[in-house]
Amino acid sequence: MWKCLKCEREFKNAEQNHFCGKISTIDDYIADQPEEVRPLLQSVRKTIRDTAPEATEKISWQMPTFWQRENIIHFAAFKKHIGVFPRGEAVGVFADRLTHCEW
Repeated sequence: MWKCLKCEREFKNAEQNHFCGKISTIDDYIADQPEEVRPLLQSVRKTIRDTAPEATEKISWQMPTFWQRENIIHFAAFKKHIGVFPRGEAVGVFADRLTHCEW
């Protein structure tokens, strides 16, 4: 077990990426990430903001979220990737452009 010195939570994996405390804004979320990841997250944020300028930013499910009458898209940083999580309808609309990778 590994224990975070900042929040004292215990994790199975050493140095596991996690959030210490409650993140209340996307700015807080990005600031809490490793320095090399921040520009990538800002780029994702800008792309979503440019595409959905009327959407409100918030944190939902501990992830940056854009909301417009409902959650429309989330994104999050992980140890080795950034995930983007659109609403289910978006997957259907863009299904012909999406591919499935077998690892």
